[in-house]
Amino acid sequence: MSTPPPGRRIATAAAMQGRVCLVTGATQGIGRETALGLARLGADVHLVARDRARGEAALAEVGRAGGGRHSLFVADLASQAATRALAEEAKARLPRLHVLVNNAGGIFTERALSPDGLEMTLALNHLGYFLLTALLLDRIRASAPARIVNVSSTAHTAARVDFDDLQGERGYGAWKAYGQSKLANVLFTRELARRLAGSGVTANCLHPGVVATGFGRNGSGPLSWGVRIAAPFLLAPARGARTSIYLASAPEVEKVTGEYFAKCRVAPVSDAARDDAAARRLWEASLRLTGLEG
Repeated sequence: MSTPPPGRRIATAAAMQGRVCLVTGATQGIGRETALGLARLGADVHLVARDRARGEAALAEVGRAGGGRHSLFVADLASQAATRALAEEAKARLPRLHVLVNNAGGIFTERALSPDGLEMTLALNHLGYFLLTALLLDRIRASAPARIVNVSSTAHTAARVDFDDLQGERGYGAWKAYGQSKLANVLFTRELARRLAGSGVTANCLHPGVVATGFGRNGSGPLSWGVRIAAPFLLAPARGARTSIYLASAPEVEKVTGEYFAKCRVAPVSDAARDDAAARRLWEASLRLTGLEG
């Protein structure tokens, strides 16, 4: 994979003027701050939200931040039908798409199923990224130079992809499922970068830091309590969004692809995240689970 030159130049105001960005999970936390940061750099920023009222509030804030044209798409990315509808609407409304930031995600204290009958963590955190990217890829390619930014986590380092129990049917644990999904983000990014080589489209992923957001509060029990207790010691969302904004806008990473970043620098990944055979196997499994196979 390619390596950026030393140094981290910060993009200046208007650096993203004319660039069209789509940010998922944009109503709070890292996603909202990413959208705000890109707007301040002059970009046209289009938000994806699950809840219309919260999305409209975030859109108003992004509009006040500056930039060009902004709009809202409403979709539940855990639903493949909703994701497909979103992709069609985005292609109809956005003639160009230079940056896709896959940010929407969550952790679930108990095993739950998506509208498609898939384990929710996998459905939202990985297959949501995979399907939306695949459906928009022709538009992104046609807009090159373009960038795909996938928000992962350092939680990937303690995980493995259990291909024999990908959906946690034999035994479910919230952190196990979450770690597997974040490892899937890294493997997906690496395989996507390999497939996009020479296209003018880059794909990178990142760890935002341990950020104080609404993450982990959608339940009860030890996980939710732990998140609330730790909240005062976590990063502010604006700091957590820095690496997402950097990968979406910084000139020195324009041609960098297939890498994992933390604090705006390339960071090491686990041995499991460097397993190219597993990345290809996950890609094939994802095609089947999203109905894109064949």
